[in-house]
Amino acid sequence: MRKRRILLVDDEVAIARALAMYLTENGDCEVCVENAGSAALAAARQFRPDLILLDIVMPDADGGTLAAQMKAEPVLKHTHIVFLTALVSRNATGGGSKTIGGLPFLAKPVDPDAVLEYIDQHVVVRG
Repeated sequence: MRKRRILLVDDEVAIARALAMYLTENGDCEVCVENAGSAALAAARQFRPDLILLDIVMPDADGGTLAAQMKAEPVLKHTHIVFLTALVSRNATGGGSKTIGGLPFLAKPVDPDAVLEYIDQHVVVRG
């Protein structure tokens, strides 16, 4: 069976790199990192992820707009998207996930174990 394909879109390079390394080493995941929000849609089209972890606030793109564009793409419309955001604290969410604009989000700073648990619960690899 193939590894779960995760596209991680976050402009914070060090955080994205650390989370990608964690998911690769501990989660049987193949992770593609894109630090430029403006390049996220093209990266998603090419990589065809099972799950997209998408920062909401980036200097060159709005995560909400990107999510809508991704959902409008025929090859991506069924791809699960989870927002990553520092706009809401983990304390405010009780440490769990909630939704923004109908899509789930995880509050930053994200706990890598919580991200992996979310992936384990929501990503089913087909083919």
